[in-house]
Amino acid sequence: MSADDGVVAAAALPSPPIPESIRKIVHVDMDAFYASVEQRDDPALRGRPVVVAWRGERSVVCAASYEARRHGVRSAMPARRAERLCPQAVFVAPDFNRYRTVSRQVRQIMIRYTNLIEPLSLDEAYLDVTDPGSAVGLGLGSATAIAQAIRSAIREELALTASAGVAANKFLAKIASDWRKPDGLFVIRPSQVQTFLSPLPVGRLPGVGQVGQRRLAELGVATVAQLRQLPAATLAHHFGRWGLRLAELARGIDPRPVQPDRPTQSISSEDTFAQDLTLAELRPQLQPLAEKTWRAASRERRVSHTVVLKLRTGDFRTLTRSLTPDAPPDSLADLLAIVETLCQRVELPAGTRYRLAGVGLANFREPEPQPPQAELFPDG
Repeated sequence: MSADDGVVAAAALPSPPIPESIRKIVHVDMDAFYASVEQRDDPALRGRPVVVAWRGERSVVCAASYEARRHGVRSAMPARRAERLCPQAVFVAPDFNRYRTVSRQVRQIMIRYTNLIEPLSLDEAYLDVTDPGSAVGLGLGSATAIAQAIRSAIREELALTASAGVAANKFLAKIASDWRKPDGLFVIRPSQVQTFLSPLPVGRLPGVGQVGQRRLAELGVATVAQLRQLPAATLAHHFGRWGLRLAELARGIDPRPVQPDRPTQSISSEDTFAQDLTLAELRPQLQPLAEKTWRAASRERRVSHTVVLKLRTGDFRTLTRSLTPDAPPDSLADLLAIVETLCQRVELPAGTRYRLAGVGLANFREPEPQPPQAELFPDG
């Protein structure tokens, strides 16, 4: 997903895949992308701790160079905290137009090797190189050789570095790309999957955050090997459908194919306020967010059926309220009316203060076919 200009687009999951045993997936992840572009384009920044963020009480870190990361600075961290951790850091305001340009240049390098590319954001993508013919005219049948060639081209042509992971599915390839960062390449062969996964903490699995780790710890599970010992039925009992997904991940199974053209499933706009506001105080701020979301959604062919309100309290608790009306909103006025309804469904005390609000449209579907128009002057 990309969060450029405050607009976030999420994608729907694709349909049934080809067998993993014959798939070759590469995950390419640019190293500290925004910060690395800044260091490349300004020699004075090279070797220095660079933090890409707007300065301000409520600003968050968009990216941090590896020099800044050594001081504990991380993406999505409040900028003020980054300043405290690394007082010598150089703060640079983000330039998303420039990052998008470089991202397109990286994409052009990838296209030399396969057309099956699924971008996740400006700085990472999955590539399916299963078909030897996908490396058009280059004679590279090995996924490892293709990954290395892409990394070399990025380094030589763009003066940037990328890490890559190679495996039989997307889940494993993404873990592998992070294994030897920065500027690394790691391959997980099918025969190595169980051995590789077993000692990993369950927090390395996608979707397992702190809450998931605590719930799994209550079942005596801390590692992937321990998770694998639990029957899928037990996991489904405790976690529902997500439990079945956990059972698959623990065994290295991920049937999702690389999908080059992912249909948009949700679009949202959000803003962090200069100071915490009550719900009554922030209501006027929801209109510009709704306008931004509506403009973005108007460029989509598919139609959204669900409206989402997102709020984050001053102590960083996040709550969402959503509504799927009988008919999808067909105007900004409709969207604003539903957002107001969602505000009324916020049960927290009136004095609760919020640091962030967002307005989203979700559940995009193909438009309903229109009935044929009746003739204005029928015969007879």
